[in-house]
Amino acid sequence: MTKAVLGIIGGSGIYDLPGLQNVAEIDVTSPWGTPSSRLKRGRIGSTDIVFLSRHDVGHRLAPSDIDYRANIDCLKRAGVTDLISLSACGSFKEELAPGTFVLVDQFVDRTTRRQSSFFGRGCVAHVSMAHPVAPKLVDRVASAAAAEGIKAVRGGTYVCMEGPQFSTLAESLSYKSAGYDVIGMTNMPEAKLAREAEISYASVCMVTDFDCWHPGHDAVTVTDIIRVLTENAEKAKHLVGRLAADFPAEHEPCPVGSDRALDFAIITAPNARDPILLSKLDAVAGRVLKTA
Repeated sequence: MTKAVLGIIGGSGIYDLPGLQNVAEIDVTSPWGTPSSRLKRGRIGSTDIVFLSRHDVGHRLAPSDIDYRANIDCLKRAGVTDLISLSACGSFKEELAPGTFVLVDQFVDRTTRRQSSFFGRGCVAHVSMAHPVAPKLVDRVASAAAAEGIKAVRGGTYVCMEGPQFSTLAESLSYKSAGYDVIGMTNMPEAKLAREAEISYASVCMVTDFDCWHPGHDAVTVTDIIRVLTENAEKAKHLVGRLAADFPAEHEPCPVGSDRALDFAIITAPNARDPILLSKLDAVAGRVLKTA
């Protein structure tokens, strides 16, 4: 069995992780670029935690300026086996009011400017994204939320827009009519890259607003969002604390294969693979490349 290391990516409003003990900032070098921030390693209870601030302290990085490949690669190099993404989002449903946490299980990617794969020319791989989140990990998040009295709705579709502007009314109405549940700017390509890195991934989408479709909420403003972000961040702190306190010492095998995603994904023949790209894949794909 593999030792469990719980990774936490803090989104808007979550630039630190209160309750983390024996904290050490670690510099992890990635061949893919520079991560959003220095990683913080510590413990909550008996669980090893690695924390990354997605936008950096002070919210320095816009969603499209984040180097998602460097972030996921560094978390993999730090030993993370299970990854929780905490992110702010807008809601398309009345019942998903601000303050609600949505544990989404599907994504729609509407981004256009981001590098969405570690693989490419010289080593091609196709991983399954049919079931993009790890159900056992979501089970644990849902249990932690219930134990802390946090309203968390399980299931839903997250549409990821490029940003940094908020939606037009036409876009908002279109996404709502398509049946999507929430909208954000950061979970793609993050979830795709976590799957390629064989890290079990779950997203906690913290609703801050109703986007602009709602007749009583016709514009999204940063001022309004910050107020709800602060409230959500406090709940997120308790959620992570309970999750870590009850987390298993060993990584639980994922029933949808998120931790074995590369078993049959690489299609490029060994003698046709680019050695330069392979050297960059040492952390992400080292398990399968060593046996190829």
